[in-house]
Amino acid sequence: MKGIGYSIVAVITLATALTYSGLAPARVDGGPASVLGNKLPEGYRDWKLISVAHEAGKLNDLRAVLGNDIAIKAYREGKLLFPDGAIIARLAWKYTASEENNSVFGGPQSFVAGDPTNVQFMVKDSKKYAATGGWGYTQFNDGVAVEVSALTGCYGCHVPVKARDYLFTRYAP
Repeated sequence: MKGIGYSIVAVITLATALTYSGLAPARVDGGPASVLGNKLPEGYRDWKLISVAHEAGKLNDLRAVLGNDIAIKAYREGKLLFPDGAIIARLAWKYTASEENNSVFGGPQSFVAGDPTNVQFMVKDSKKYAATGGWGYTQFNDGVAVEVSALTGCYGCHVPVKARDYLFTRYAP
């Protein structure tokens, strides 16, 4: 009876490990990916705006989604599969009430970008990131790349929008 219990625990542990590794940013050879060489792309804050969003709930942030020229062209042309080289940036800030603006408006209605939280990138390379739908994921906190292990949920979160090449954000011209 004990042997069956150990076997069940072993199977569950193996299944969890395989699931975990399947969601990590990966290369075709199965190793962890160093997306963008763990460096912020030069000039990314000057990329064109794709859209903005407010994420409520526990994140409660404001987001600006930017794209490099390749991504913007794909969005404008309505391509369902983005070409290699497309990069999407998501900048996030705390969603903060503006007391200054609210005093002018006479009530709590104005919210602004507060302290920055992080910057995330999706990089399209259909060969390098074949295991994650052709996209590599990375995040920077205070300009420093987070560990690859912290990004294991990125791909899994984007799977529900696979039909849109794993992109949540729609272009807002």
